[in-house]
Amino acid sequence: MSVTLHTTLGDIKIEVLCELVPIASYNFLALCASGYYNGCIFHRNIPKFMIQTGDPTGTGKGGESIYKDKFQDEFRDEIKHIRGTVSMANSGPNTNQSQFFICYKDLPRLDKQYTAFGKVIHGFEVLDAMEKVPTGPKNRPVTPIVLRSITIHANPIADEE
Repeated sequence: MSVTLHTTLGDIKIEVLCELVPIASYNFLALCASGYYNGCIFHRNIPKFMIQTGDPTGTGKGGESIYKDKFQDEFRDEIKHIRGTVSMANSGPNTNQSQFFICYKDLPRLDKQYTAFGKVIHGFEVLDAMEKVPTGPKNRPVTPIVLRSITIHANPIADEE
């Protein structure tokens, strides 16, 4: 299962780990399919750490899951926070909603703190370009990076319905 994030800096293809983290994957794919993420900015960019999006308000304080509430963490020993890992952003245990981030480097301290549900499989050059975008206050990119749209290449959720 994969999706492509179409951003203003290029495309990033992500493998979504549906079998390992079904709750987070279902949430992410359903939000992708609904167009929820279209037009979201990457509101937080910290070089040598990560870049974050998924908040339609663009503030970093918004966003809602398909469950209409925060949902539980899903930690798996076999999924590590390495360069290219895609993970749910949260504000503490079991507070996942719509925001997610992509790791710029290996970040083992995030394992069992954030629900990782995907990994970049193509577009690392775009990830590199994102990391180089200058930022201002609150790590916000000075030149907005926009998630224009998402292509779902195979959606097992749609196949079930």
